[in-house]
Amino acid sequence: MKGVRRFKDRLKKDLRDPEFRRAFDEEEVCVSLAVQIAKIRQKKNITQQELARRLQTTQQNIFRLEDIDNRSCSLKTLIKVAHALDKRLKVELV
Repeated sequence: MKGVRRFKDRLKKDLRDPEFRRAFDEEEVCVSLAVQIAKIRQKKNITQQELARRLQTTQQNIFRLEDIDNRSCSLKTLIKVAHALDKRLKVELV
């Protein structure tokens, strides 16, 4: 686990840089949301097609929502997704 320790130490150092921190935080939010949506959908045994039907959109749009490289997702869309998955959306500034 020596490599993991080096990575964590390097990340800790890099996060001191405000520009790096800003970019890292933005990435983390987008990736986390995409992963959460996919995990919840799968746990509920809902296909992308079914979620798309619930949201009155296309399966391709659901694919984009679950794409960790996607950076364009509105708060309004996230609220709709949460409702379609019988969840609530909680947004916090910490």
